[in-house]
Amino acid sequence: MVMSCPLPTEETAKLELRTQQITAGESGVPNVVDPFGGSYAVEALTSEIEKRARREIERIDSMGGAVSAIERGYIQKEIHESAFAFQKRIESQEQIIVGVNAYKSGATPPSRLLKINPKGEARQRSRIAILRKKRNRVKAQSAIAALVDGAEGKANLMPLILDAVKVQVSLGEICNALRKVWGEHDTMRLPKT
Repeated sequence: MVMSCPLPTEETAKLELRTQQITAGESGVPNVVDPFGGSYAVEALTSEIEKRARREIERIDSMGGAVSAIERGYIQKEIHESAFAFQKRIESQEQIIVGVNAYKSGATPPSRLLKINPKGEARQRSRIAILRKKRNRVKAQSAIAALVDGAEGKANLMPLILDAVKVQVSLGEICNALRKVWGEHDTMRLPKT
């Protein structure tokens, strides 16, 4: 019995090519003779990450901790500066991103984009309404209240979230409970440094 393998389609061939290009252009693997030979390259990178992380933790600790650093706008500033530097490296092609600044195909983006049917939203709203009617309302409200109390204090929120899920509190309700305590992050209202 002879098995035949189908020839790759244009799409699968392109996927394989992009995989190779990402490995070569974005991972840094070709910059080392044998990246896993004795794992020196991996160990050196790991040590460098650890050293930089310790330095950053010490800097944040010297400000009085993470909350203080956030209040001062330090963490937001670092994130923005890092993103800006990364974007500059992409634009100068110092950082290769396959399909963005290298190996562009010139092809038009796929036209088969997912479009959400408005009827699906209505069905989901109906399902949530039914869930809320069928679940134990007292247990659900109690779980939400416990989550709010935990978020206002220093409680580990994971068990509280799991308890809420077990009594059929929705993801939206969990998020709203946390928003009630913490609000929402808005990059347009960053503290001034």
